[in-house]
Amino acid sequence: MSNNLKDILSHLSTEVDQETLLKYLEGRLSDEQKHELEKKMLTSEFSDDAMEGLQEIKNKAKISSLVEQLNRDLHKKLEKRKKRREKFRFKDQPWLYIAIFIILLLIVLSYVVIHRMLQQQ
Repeated sequence: MSNNLKDILSHLSTEVDQETLLKYLEGRLSDEQKHELEKKMLTSEFSDDAMEGLQEIKNKAKISSLVEQLNRDLHKKLEKRKKRREKFRFKDQPWLYIAIFIILLLIVLSYVVIHRMLQQQ
């Protein structure tokens, strides 16, 4: 999974990068840049809701640290899930495939032998 997929704010809008969003929320953009960003954000309901939620944060200076913390926690969770999935995944082991093949072969041969014995009686 690429690192871009793991960043929380990167999916708010495909046209707006995370740094621009943080500058907007901290009030460090010019009026023209704010207006342009707001126009881009209107195309998605999710983006609009996310912006409203982020604007509710009282201390705007802490937004970037909160975003970093959320991204860090998300990376940890995804890494933990990936490790758990790898743990339970069957490794490519040729002896496992050979054993399965032999068992299936024995089942088929047993069926054929039993079927022939029943036909002879």
